[in-house]
Amino acid sequence: MANPRYWLIKSEPSVYAYAQLEKDGRTEWTGVRSFEARNNIRAMTPGDLCLYYHSNEDKAVVGVACVLSNPGPDPTAPGEDWASVDVGPVVAFTTPVTLATIKATPALKDFPLITRSRLSVTPTPVEHFELVLKMGKTKLPKTPSPKPKARPRARP
Repeated sequence: MANPRYWLIKSEPSVYAYAQLEKDGRTEWTGVRSFEARNNIRAMTPGDLCLYYHSNEDKAVVGVACVLSNPGPDPTAPGEDWASVDVGPVVAFTTPVTLATIKATPALKDFPLITRSRLSVTPTPVEHFELVLKMGKTKLPKTPSPKPKARPRARP
């Protein structure tokens, strides 16, 4: 994988938890209804890595996902100008990194989770990605791209 970009993606665990992504092996990242987040999805490329954040209930980064497909139209909004990508699991965090911990870490004062808190898909600087991974006591596997399954499952 050559020069991946890094992202933060958010999902409520009661809607689509990281554990469900691990079980499914792949899903379409759909339902984003913010123009800025949509444009971020359109900038994603296969091999990019995403910090997976559980919003609302857990408020913690809990894993890493990998972008598996080029952006395309969001199938949950036929005829509308929204985008989606397929993502797959890479690794669950050994220790979830809570929002409170992130806010208390001076090196993360410019982390998109804090500066762009309402945005569901944001680019993330590599330094922030690596620091959050370290705080979660987690290492990427040697080959972070999961094997694609035959048919992606759409998120509810």
